[in-house]
Amino acid sequence: MTAPWTLPAPHVEDVVRAALAEDFGRAGDITTQATIPETANARAVIAAREAGVVAGLAVASTAFRLVDPSVMFTPATQDGAHIGESGIIARIEGPARAILSAERVALNFLGRLCGIATLTACYAEKIAHTKAKVCDTRKTTPLLRAFEKYAVRCGGGANHRFGLDDAILIKDNHIAVAGGVGPALRAAKAFAGHIVKIEIEVDTLAQLREVLAEGADIVLLDNMPPEVLRAAVALIGDKMRVEASGGVTLETIATIAETGVDLISVGALTHSARTLDLGLDIEIG
Repeated sequence: MTAPWTLPAPHVEDVVRAALAEDFGRAGDITTQATIPETANARAVIAAREAGVVAGLAVASTAFRLVDPSVMFTPATQDGAHIGESGIIARIEGPARAILSAERVALNFLGRLCGIATLTACYAEKIAHTKAKVCDTRKTTPLLRAFEKYAVRCGGGANHRFGLDDAILIKDNHIAVAGGVGPALRAAKAFAGHIVKIEIEVDTLAQLREVLAEGADIVLLDNMPPEVLRAAVALIGDKMRVEASGGVTLETIATIAETGVDLISVGALTHSARTLDLGLDIEIG
């Protein structure tokens, strides 16, 4: 699988620069300054210590480049690729001080994004026999949302909205304050621009019938057991797209997908993904 899109370079630079500033502190990398001659050069590889899916090569490359533009970062694979244990992800060559000083920030980003892509791929594999797509949520690490949603796409998932401003998603609390499903949908339609989609969350078939009477672009079926999901999908037919959510796990996602929903949102893709174990090793000789 190829990378889904290119992360905006200015955004990547801003985030990586902030991470480097956090790590360098006031005096820089005093360990490397104390032990490594300024003129020393080195070669290194970044390798996977377990199998997974690659995501974040451009982010890791940026960390080395911002420390020293003369560092050469050469990917050995591409974002979205599956890699085995001990597989080489990238090769690095240049000033040794820069490589050692950028190492942790680069690996922190790369391991985090590879972990999200790997977990997403596990979910996607479970539902590959259905029409459903697994998608992310806004349960992301603050300031890293674009990176993490990119990693979801690298793992074969789909993206939900990126923020509060790119779609209307009416949830249970909106419905409660607005005075019900009907009033909430009517207000949303009056407010929305002509290219803004409206999605509404329901947790009962009675609420779903109200949605069908009013109309929406997407309906989110929240925490419904499989038999209720099947009944809901039958009621909806082809009137709108159908998303399911609520406590979805690797053990339950296939059963949910087999009810006929189009999308299954899983917060765990970003809030519970384990960092993939990666390492940077200096090559001697």
